[in-house]
Amino acid sequence: MTPRKSKFRQIKSSSFLRFFPFLIWARTVTGESLYADLLAGLTGAVIVLPQGIAYALIAGLPPEYGLYTAIITPIVAGLFGSSIHLISGPTAAISIVVMSVTSGIATPGSPEFISAALIITLLAGLIQFGFGIARFGLLVNFISHTVVIGFTAGAAILIGTSQLKYVLSVPIERGSSFVSTWNQLIHHIPDTNILAFAIAAVTIVATLAIKKYNKKLPSMLLGMIIASAFCWLMDGENHGIALVGALQSSLPGLSVPSVSHEDLSVMLSGAFAIAVLGLVEAVSIARAIGIRSGQRIDGNQEFIGQGLSNVVGSFFSCYAGSGSFTRSGANYDAGAQTPLAAIFAALILVVILLLIPQVTAYLPLPAMGGAILLIAWNLIDVPHIVQIIKSHKEEAAVLSVTFFSTLFIELEFAIYVGVILSLTLYLRRTSKPKVSEVAPIPFNTGTYLRSVALFDLKECPQLKIIRIDGSAFFGAVDYIQVQILKISARHNNPKHILLHCSGINFIDISGAEMLYQEALKLQKRGGRLSFCAMNNAVKKELERMYYLEKLGPENFYLTTDDALKELVPLLNEKTCDECDARIFQQCPEPKKLQQETQEQPLVLPA
Repeated sequence: MTPRKSKFRQIKSSSFLRFFPFLIWARTVTGESLYADLLAGLTGAVIVLPQGIAYALIAGLPPEYGLYTAIITPIVAGLFGSSIHLISGPTAAISIVVMSVTSGIATPGSPEFISAALIITLLAGLIQFGFGIARFGLLVNFISHTVVIGFTAGAAILIGTSQLKYVLSVPIERGSSFVSTWNQLIHHIPDTNILAFAIAAVTIVATLAIKKYNKKLPSMLLGMIIASAFCWLMDGENHGIALVGALQSSLPGLSVPSVSHEDLSVMLSGAFAIAVLGLVEAVSIARAIGIRSGQRIDGNQEFIGQGLSNVVGSFFSCYAGSGSFTRSGANYDAGAQTPLAAIFAALILVVILLLIPQVTAYLPLPAMGGAILLIAWNLIDVPHIVQIIKSHKEEAAVLSVTFFSTLFIELEFAIYVGVILSLTLYLRRTSKPKVSEVAPIPFNTGTYLRSVALFDLKECPQLKIIRIDGSAFFGAVDYIQVQILKISARHNNPKHILLHCSGINFIDISGAEMLYQEALKLQKRGGRLSFCAMNNAVKKELERMYYLEKLGPENFYLTTDDALKELVPLLNEKTCDECDARIFQQCPEPKKLQQETQEQPLVLPA
């Protein structure tokens, strides 16, 4: 076999494994890892059983749809994703967005609502898969952590609000806004069913107590079992307590979502928001778990895995899913070795769905409401919110705007508002790089530049040294030019300027043209613009754009001392002779001192 054919086969094999990553980790499966994955899968199934039902109710879907999503989605995502420990499936944040988007198209609970939710899931999955194929994994980095925290906190408030009608057992109109829901809740407070409230309270107290006693126990599941027993003892059904009811004893059948062109345009915006939020959740969680496990996460492959899980899931009655931090963390802590743990958890759910669908028959809705209130509370990252508010005004603004947008406008647009504001503030910061006057601190060897303002340093009246920290791109060009102009004006427009460029990490053609224009101004005054300590990559970029030749290769110096060695002799001798700053080691001695030295008689030793 020729080397060329061998190389082609290696490339082909690499591309093949990229689309089928399970062929890589399947080789590592052993009897020991199978046992560990089975135990982790059992733990995962116990955790997701109550969560899947709860999240389906948040999304406005029948409870079995949450379990369908907890069966199909993690299997596909586990096979085609890059993370060993990430568990995908229904999540609280995605569920509330699905509810918000779909309720604008159809009435929650209706067949049209279910159909619309599946179509939106298909569209979101296709968008995610497309991002993965196009290798847009880096896009996640442009959605700040602050936006995610703000949106999640707002979604948690909405989730909690949506469950108060079950906790209090009062009528609330479907599809009501946040403000309208609270108005109706306040109006109906006198109609509160005390038993319903007590059942929700029992769920919360029992869950928290069990969790405090032993974190390894399925606290939420046990809490709901205790609340169900309490409801049965109090004869809740005859006192107006609604029950979840038995699940459908069947697996999701294959169905093809159909959509009209009119509905497609309405759904696309919401599907895009769900796709972006799902990717942010999944990749963030995968990376967080990856740090603990030492695994490197491929963002593009995770995009593909999440996209395929939603595409395939939409044909099997699954609504949009993403990575779950709770279940992923529990999966890692339970000792999972491969994504088979996610598959085992899904298969255990299949057994439960087929053999004991009555598991939710006596589960009261107030108990589910209490459990969901706990889930909502855990979504609010209080320590990080307090830290952001205390430490950074701009980030606090992003957090606040995203949070309140989530409460008072459409959820999918709340994400866009947060992202746009975050990017705007980022561009505002990058468009104002730090431009400062620097001067040498006197040392015996070498030249060490420090801030003139910070260290109260003397400056040379003929040669200004200016340091630029940031990118010299089109958005920052005007700001940099204005700052150089201000510095020059403060010092009687010196003929020579030396730019210390170690802080410039990127330059585009607008930045290069700005430097060229500044160089021409100084040339007209009989001076020159020089550069030192420039990054090689930036210098290569100038060369590629043909601006290195325009600026003059002779004006670029490796170090500050190299530049000063050549620039100081070009300065006006008379001004240098009268100057008392003498900040450069390269400064010539004053003529008076030279004359005194020459006139001193030579004293010979006796």
